[in-house]
Amino acid sequence: MDIFKFAIPEVIFGRGSLQYASICAKRLGASKIFVVSDPGVESAGWVENLLDILRKERLDFVYFNDVVPNPRDFQVHNGADLYRREEADVVLALGGGSPMDAAKGIALIVSNGGEIADYEGANMVRRPLPPMVFIPTTMGSESNISQFTVVTDVERRVKMTVISRTLVPNISITDPLLLETLSREQIIPPLFDSLAHAVESYVSPIANPFTEAWSLKGLDLLIRHIRPALEHCRLEDLEQLAIAGTSSGMAFTNASVGLGHALAHALGGMHDVVHGTAHSLLLPSVMRFNLPVCEAKMAKIGEIITGKRLRTDEATALAGIEALEQLREEIGIPCRLREILPDRTMLPQASHNAVKDICLLTNPRQADWKDILNIYYEMW
Repeated sequence: MDIFKFAIPEVIFGRGSLQYASICAKRLGASKIFVVSDPGVESAGWVENLLDILRKERLDFVYFNDVVPNPRDFQVHNGADLYRREEADVVLALGGGSPMDAAKGIALIVSNGGEIADYEGANMVRRPLPPMVFIPTTMGSESNISQFTVVTDVERRVKMTVISRTLVPNISITDPLLLETLSREQIIPPLFDSLAHAVESYVSPIANPFTEAWSLKGLDLLIRHIRPALEHCRLEDLEQLAIAGTSSGMAFTNASVGLGHALAHALGGMHDVVHGTAHSLLLPSVMRFNLPVCEAKMAKIGEIITGKRLRTDEATALAGIEALEQLREEIGIPCRLREILPDRTMLPQASHNAVKDICLLTNPRQADWKDILNIYYEMW
């Protein structure tokens, strides 16, 4: 049997677990905490709740909120400058994927120097990062679990992926109560990001028995709870979706992702497309593209999505892909790229950018820029 690795943070999960943020930071030696979040999380009231928890423990902190969706390289550099001036130590991120990715970028720059672009790719980080405590306010990105961070290079209009074991936070705290302030529209894109994590990590050529188990667990929970969560927004369903996201996060941080993420990153870098929305459009097409080289695994995915096993692996897999397309239409989200992009003129350049994305290395089927462009055109 091959040798496998499986790296995840210390995971704290449960209703009310936000209260442990200060204890966790103190355990990591905090004297001045660098808190990263964004205006959206502020408006939901969670930033002030967190700061009150820190104040009760008489913990000093500095707060940074200059973060937008698809965080920019200059925001990471600005945050690193503030961290140094304030002589902070432990990094505490509260929010969705953008604040958490920005916080990782800041921690990387203050510990290793240079610019975030210097670390694009895998295993380019040489020095340890400051201790990190991450608290997600949504499900989907799982930056609180993963060894990935994604930051937009503004000049090149490229979403850079940085992969390093040092980017795995020390502690992840998931409090499902934080999900109750999300609207239906805020829940949908991260769920499709989680679906992409589960599917792509399962068919990854570096998947192993540990990652496969978590990929399928995440996919099963997502399929069973997406509809009731969007219809009723009950805490019980949101909690199960948070478990699903954590499960798929544990899978993809070790098995990586694939073509779908390369395509989504290219669109996000050039057109600032919401990452989860890109996956909702592209995931079925990516699954069809990969099907010829991983029929058995795609059939297992199809069986979980539809609850049925058909006569052949191919038929079962295709039924699952069609069910995902039906789910997308049922939810009422964009189904064509023309609904979210101004025109098709930049798609050839996006295809060239996607083929350079490091996530493409762990796709089960090789794809060149023409294959990618055909997928974009197919979804236009």
